[in-house]
Amino acid sequence: MGKQIRKQKKSSIVASGFFRLGIYLIVAIAVFYIGKAAYDFGYDIFYQQPMDSQEEGRDITVTVEEGDSVYQVGRTLESRGLIRDAKVFIVQEKLSNYSGKIQAGTYILNTGMTTDEMLEILARENIKGQPNQTQEDGSAQEGSSELQSGADNQDGENQDEGEKTGGNQE
Repeated sequence: MGKQIRKQKKSSIVASGFFRLGIYLIVAIAVFYIGKAAYDFGYDIFYQQPMDSQEEGRDITVTVEEGDSVYQVGRTLESRGLIRDAKVFIVQEKLSNYSGKIQAGTYILNTGMTTDEMLEILARENIKGQPNQTQEDGSAQEGSSELQSGADNQDGENQDEGEKTGGNQE
């Protein structure tokens, strides 16, 4: 009877050892994956890469509505292919010089821009190449836009055509 009890003890000791080893492996793998995810998230925040190179970048028009949260703006930018992750955009905005400065309006952003460059435009710190924005008091904030100059050129072309055909079209 004593040998039987000793055999049960040995087998239960071995089984508990394997169980502990399994638990340790699961915890180690979980810590590894959580650490890797945290590292990747931090890397994305501080090492800003544009979606495309400057040469391959394409212009995309984005509209920010009055009252949009930073997350909503980030989701819009993500859906348009300007950024990779809206959650990373939120942290980048909080850590940037433009925290809380995003303004409603229509903007022309490029896939070759970094997040800081986009935030600078969204905060209206850099309005070069942006459409004119009408402010709440009715005054226009000036910016030059290829879209607007393109519309102006079309008007000029229509006038030239009218002159070429010989006169007034009424």
